[in-house]
Amino acid sequence: MSDGGTEQAGVLTAVNDLEHLVIVGASLAGVRAAEAARSEGFAGAITLVGDEIHLPYDRPSLSKEFLEPEGDTEPIYLSSDESLRDLDITLALGETAIRLETIRQVVVTNHGEYNYSSMVIATGSSPIMIPGAENLDGVHVVRTLEDSRAVRSALDRGGDVVAIGGGFIGAEVASAARKRGLTVSIVEAAEVPLVRAVGADMGASLSSLHAKFGTELLCGTGVVGFEGAGHVEAVVLSDGRRIPADLVVVGVGSRPATGWLVDSGLELDNGVVCDEHLRTSVPNVYAAGDVALWHNPLFERRMRIEHFMAAAEQGARAARNAVTPGLSQPYVTVPYFWSDWYGSRIQFVGVTTEDYEVVSGSLGEEHFVVLFRS
Repeated sequence: MSDGGTEQAGVLTAVNDLEHLVIVGASLAGVRAAEAARSEGFAGAITLVGDEIHLPYDRPSLSKEFLEPEGDTEPIYLSSDESLRDLDITLALGETAIRLETIRQVVVTNHGEYNYSSMVIATGSSPIMIPGAENLDGVHVVRTLEDSRAVRSALDRGGDVVAIGGGFIGAEVASAARKRGLTVSIVEAAEVPLVRAVGADMGASLSSLHAKFGTELLCGTGVVGFEGAGHVEAVVLSDGRRIPADLVVVGVGSRPATGWLVDSGLELDNGVVCDEHLRTSVPNVYAAGDVALWHNPLFERRMRIEHFMAAAEQGARAARNAVTPGLSQPYVTVPYFWSDWYGSRIQFVGVTTEDYEVVSGSLGEEHFVVLFRS
């Protein structure tokens, strides 16, 4: 074995440095973790393991501007190969973590093993696919660059579009499709979309944008199947309706990517359970981003936030705490997210309550501000 953490001339190598930070997950949280460790003065080895072959890129834009007709065909990269090399960060791209052995302090991938002195888990989440659609062409999720390229290509070809799920992904896909003049239907199982995210009243108000821009919103019904031989032709609903479809995008939520951690000894519960310092139940192991269920001292409860800012901040904080545990600080934040629908920017800060006040505009107007009271 030799140092380096890469494959050279077909010979697998593994890192076994005295101080070695291994970060599993080469998206936003992982990249910011690697950068923060260096900015903190960490001089040991850093390996960033990612299951995609691409340099780390921005995911939120994949369902927003990337799908627009005039959008850039290349993603927004979070860093360059040169920048990461300058920081002496070893990239292990195209490697999938398959096991964490906490007694040996080893991450096992499909290419080999990485010994760690400390590590950050930043494997994110995986989109939920509706059963029966896995092998049907024309049915997609939006998570990776390949996913979004496939959806964009289908949108450019035209046809009928069905978004399953009335949340942010469904609305953003609908917006991109309507900009092309396509027929779009959104199928939402709940009576009002986004109730858990913004509450019933706000969900109803935001959903009115769909009708305004020509998107059909079908609430209170689920999907029971698909029609099509090889390629999707229609979506069959629980109320008996049949919706023609050339493209179906599924946006019904995601699950934290913890399958590889099942036998690791880590406490798992809708994510990797962490304390306020993003420390897991196992020494020297931290978690950040979509995969982390951490105790937020500000709200005195556990949270798992699947949004850009939390991933970036948690990645940086987890790495700093991992490489300088004597100076560890808690991660405290107010949740924030945004979404772009039909040219409107929707922003939300905090958590919802039943007590709210419209402090600017009104729910029937295009622009309004709502204050939720605790």
